Amino acid sequence: MLASSSTVLWYTMRATGIVSLVLLSATMVLGILTAGRAKSRSWPAFAQADLHKRVSLLAMVFLAFHVLTAVIDTYVSVGWMSAIVPFASPYRPLWTGLGTVAVDLMLAVAVSSALRQRISARTWRGIHWLAYGSWPVAMAHSLGIGTDASKLWMDGIAALCTSAVFGALAWRIVGHRRARERAAQVGAITRAVPVRGDARTPPALGRRPDRTGSAPSPSAATRPQHQRSATRLLEKDRP
Repeated sequence: MLASSSTVLWYTMRATGIVSLVLLSATMVLGILTAGRAKSRSWPAFAQADLHKRVSLLAMVFLAFHVLTAVIDTYVSVGWMSAIVPFASPYRPLWTGLGTVAVDLMLAVAVSSALRQRISARTWRGIHWLAYGSWPVAMAHSLGIGTDASKLWMDGIAALCTSAVFGALAWRIVGHRRARERAAQVGAITRAVPVRGDARTPPALGRRPDRTGSAPSPSAATRPQHQRSATRLLEKDRP
C-alpha cells in the first residue's frame, strides 16, 4: 500500500512539474506579447491580458501540487524548509535549490500582482521583471533533476518552450527598436516644423503675411499633434 502510494506521488510529481514548466513558458510568452501591445482584430488586447492572468494562476496551481508531492513523497527527503529556503535540501541541493529559487520568484510576482492596487506602478513593474528570471531557473531545474530529462520527448518539450520564449523576446526587442526609430523620426519632424513668427521662415505662398512680415505657419496648429504622436509611440513600447 505504501509502495503504491509512493509510486502515485512520484508520477504526480513528475507530471505536475512538466505541466508547470509548459504553463510557465506560456505565461512568459503571453506576458511578453501583452507588454509589447500585440493585438489583432480577432485577438483583442483585453482578451490576451485575461488569458495571461488565467494561465498564470493555472501555473501556480500545478506548481503548488508539484511542490506538495515532492515534499510528502517518502522516496527522497526534500523537507518543507527546502520548499522555501533555496539549497537547503539534502537531496541534490543544487538542482533542488534552483527549483526553490524559481518558486520564490514566481510567488513574489504573484503576490505583487495581487497587491497591484496597493503598491506603486514602479514597484510592481520591478517585481514583475523577476518573472524573466524564474523561467530559465525553472528550466535548469527541470533538466537538471527531472527523471525524464534524458527522454527524447522531454527534450522536445524543452526545445519548444525555449523556442517560444526566445521567439517572443526577439519580437519584443525588434518591436522596441522600431518604435524608438519611429519616435526619433517623429521627433525630428516636430523639431523641423517652423514656429509662427520665426523671422528665418519665408512667407508661405498664397498666405497673407502678418504684421511682423512672416506668414502664419501652416503646421503650427499641428505641432502638438506630432508631439503627442511621439509620446504615444514611447509609451506604447514601455513594458
